[in-house]
Amino acid sequence: MDLGIRGRTALLCAASKGLGKGCAVALAREGVNLVITARGKDALEATAAEIRSLFKSKVEIIVGDITTPEGREAALKACPAPDILVNNAGGPPPGDFRDWDRDAWIRALDANMIAPILMIRAVVDGMIARKFGRIVNITSGAVKSPIPELGLSNGARTGLTGFIAGLSRTTVQHNTTINNLLPGPFDTERLRANMEFNAKKLGTSAAELTRARMEANPARRFGTIEEFGAACAFLCGAQAGYITGQNLLLDGGSYPGTF
Repeated sequence: MDLGIRGRTALLCAASKGLGKGCAVALAREGVNLVITARGKDALEATAAEIRSLFKSKVEIIVGDITTPEGREAALKACPAPDILVNNAGGPPPGDFRDWDRDAWIRALDANMIAPILMIRAVVDGMIARKFGRIVNITSGAVKSPIPELGLSNGARTGLTGFIAGLSRTTVQHNTTINNLLPGPFDTERLRANMEFNAKKLGTSAAELTRARMEANPARRFGTIEEFGAACAFLCGAQAGYITGQNLLLDGGSYPGTF
């Protein structure tokens, strides 16, 4: 299926590894030119080189932390008028809410709610004027089914979800959509770190806990970044102009609810 976005330009945040990289690769496969950001130069360069070797898409890298004003400024200077924006940032650490002070909450909100809102504010009017825009926010399955030890993430990402629910209804008439992808358990560094954290709490090994969590998932496995990227690419496609304000849960069937 040709998604009709060949030659478009995408700005992808935190795209050197994991889910962000999966989105970058999937968009490059569709012929989209990329500007990818992340904090680590080596990982960024490796991802860019991999994409260039596989596809004809242009890839520019911007080293910086998208959760900071400096990181956002650098990304937007390199790509001030993207057709596609994929918002992503590493989640805050797990823990007990009794241990989180106000500064911890502000850091979580800055990274996982305010930063993506500011990125959207910077590019959405241009998308509206050009009559094409696709914005995808990578949030978390915890928005729909909260995870106790990820309270910082639960709160910040749910705030973003509520904001998008309103904004996305005002942009769709201009062929500019905003949607959220909610990953459940995917095989990423973030998941492995959470497994280590929980394994220590439970007095077991990360390997044993991982096996148990896989068996508990209806799919009997974790997701791959390629699967996640494919879902992102579809939402960015020309055919997805009637989909906005949605929260697409990718979790192998873990969430047991009807809605």
